[in-house]
Amino acid sequence: MKNIYKTWALAGLAFATTLTSCSDFLDQTSPSEMFPETVYNAEGYTQQALNKVYAGLVLDHTYGCRIPLNFSTNSDIELVDALTQETTTADSERGLCSYNAPNWNRLANNWSEMFEIIENANLVIEGIRGSEIRENENMRYYLGEALTLRAMVYFDLIKHYGDVPMKMESTKSDGSNLYLEKTDRDVIMDSLLVDLQEAAELLPWVGEAGYTSEHCTKGFAYGLAARIALAEAGYAIRETPKEGYVNLSEKREGQLGYSDPTYPTMRPGDEKRRELYELALNCLDAIITSGRHQLNPSYEDEWYRINQLTLDQTYYENIFEVAHGLNYSGEMGYTAGVRINTAGSPFGFSNSSGKVKLTAPFFMSFDPEDVRRDITCAPYELRDVTATQTFTNAPFGIYVAKWDVRKMTEEWRAQNAAVSTKTGYGINWVVMRYSDVLLMYAEVVNELYGPNGSGTCGKSAMEALAEVRSRAFNGNAEKVSQYVAQAAGSKESFFDAIVDERAWELAGEAVRKYDLIRWGLLIDKTVEMLDSYKHAIENDEYVADLYYKESAGADPWYLVDYSSVCWYEEPESTNDYKSVSFWGNVKKDGVIPDDNSTYDALNYISSGLISYDKYAGFQGAAGPVINRHVWPIHTTTINDSNGHLKNSYGFN
Repeated sequence: MKNIYKTWALAGLAFATTLTSCSDFLDQTSPSEMFPETVYNAEGYTQQALNKVYAGLVLDHTYGCRIPLNFSTNSDIELVDALTQETTTADSERGLCSYNAPNWNRLANNWSEMFEIIENANLVIEGIRGSEIRENENMRYYLGEALTLRAMVYFDLIKHYGDVPMKMESTKSDGSNLYLEKTDRDVIMDSLLVDLQEAAELLPWVGEAGYTSEHCTKGFAYGLAARIALAEAGYAIRETPKEGYVNLSEKREGQLGYSDPTYPTMRPGDEKRRELYELALNCLDAIITSGRHQLNPSYEDEWYRINQLTLDQTYYENIFEVAHGLNYSGEMGYTAGVRINTAGSPFGFSNSSGKVKLTAPFFMSFDPEDVRRDITCAPYELRDVTATQTFTNAPFGIYVAKWDVRKMTEEWRAQNAAVSTKTGYGINWVVMRYSDVLLMYAEVVNELYGPNGSGTCGKSAMEALAEVRSRAFNGNAEKVSQYVAQAAGSKESFFDAIVDERAWELAGEAVRKYDLIRWGLLIDKTVEMLDSYKHAIENDEYVADLYYKESAGADPWYLVDYSSVCWYEEPESTNDYKSVSFWGNVKKDGVIPDDNSTYDALNYISSGLISYDKYAGFQGAAGPVINRHVWPIHTTTINDSNGHLKNSYGFN
């Protein structure tokens, strides 16, 4: 995470070398002009070729910004900073995240750079398979890494574009496989699952053979396979109806989201779905049984380490991280995180922290004793040259506190003080955490066997949920057990608890939207969030003035005594309290004014997905196609496809 990618982070051309530390990426020896039989019959050169695949992950248009930040909103808990007609239809990430998909030129960049990663992975896979030393232990590891990286990239292409070309071999010299038609997404995912089963057999566990969470390991291959299996088992918008598949409208009575007649939202039939859940369970069982990954007992400490650019080599909760380099790459903390609304001491250049915001209904959904709320949600910013902590009255603009400049290193601070423009924060993007594994496990076991069922690891679905929730409540066993027991009354109520827990645990981590899509709940939960806010304002459920006390002698950027904040009601006596206007301060003389811009935002949030009126509520699905959660293929990409690609899902 530090001193990384000094050359190829800028150009993306040279090879680099790493195993135990991302700082080793500075090795720039390049085998790019050698013959494949030379490269792949030498472990060192093969390792460098593999690192070119990793190099593609740090670019802005792949996993530096687009995948973890720009593409993962909107959901019911996460919003892009777009709350007006103009911003939600802009030819930018704001229009994109609002489901008013524009012909945004950065989509072409994302498409081409993702397929470049796949091309480089194909070269490594073919080179190792044809190598004379392919059975060497390190070569087996490298093959497993390349298979896993290719699967991750392909899965993210499918999530964002739907059906895409399936290119599992490098480009031939005669160009015969250069232009390809689309392949059904399920066919691609079935192939990826086979690859990941092979990769899991080849790879070491994290902590073995010098492998850290910045490399693909056995745990990530299993975890990614489970994630893909659950996605394939769930709902997705389709280019054409599929025989034997189930339409979203057939799921349950009263559901708001439903299937488009031309581009239906469907999931596989029960037999295929059970097969995929059983595959996911086998993978999750393997991770849990290994004991290699655990929860850090402190949720706060886990995120402190991430901000400190420190790998967790005690608990290995982070199963895989995309490695970034300070001053070279990474927008976690810059584009998502606590806002620095000034340029000056003590933090230096101000950040953006605007593209991923959380909502007031999500904040209020937390149990007040849940420690994750204040580590996840920042309804404040750091303002003025002294970086004073100041509350903001923005119910749809809560910053993601998991990335917090106050927790970053002195090295980061010195760097940020010396720049006058955006620079790489160097914070790794965590692709998967062990808590995600536990919650997927609880979901799968419940689906197959109910809340009391278990996998071969012996852990019940209830126990897996309780393990995640126990950390959130500092081990308050009675509180946790009561909640889990109540949730376990039925498969349906336990599923609802999983839906909630995954929001509280994983908010801001590019997970939620894709969960809602596969569950068929993207429209339902978005409307539920807007209804919740609307009801709260109409019935005066939010405080109009937020009262709090300041910490005596505290540094200005930790000014607020958080234990004193009166989130839910005003104090009986306001002596010694300070106050600011807050979320409930909307009405004038008991009436919501028509020109209140925050309340007016109800008309525009996710306006390409749903039609919502701030007074009348949900008006139905919006746009030319129901449930359209994918992006268009950019005009440039289509023009370059030699007639083999065209847009679907109602895009021109």
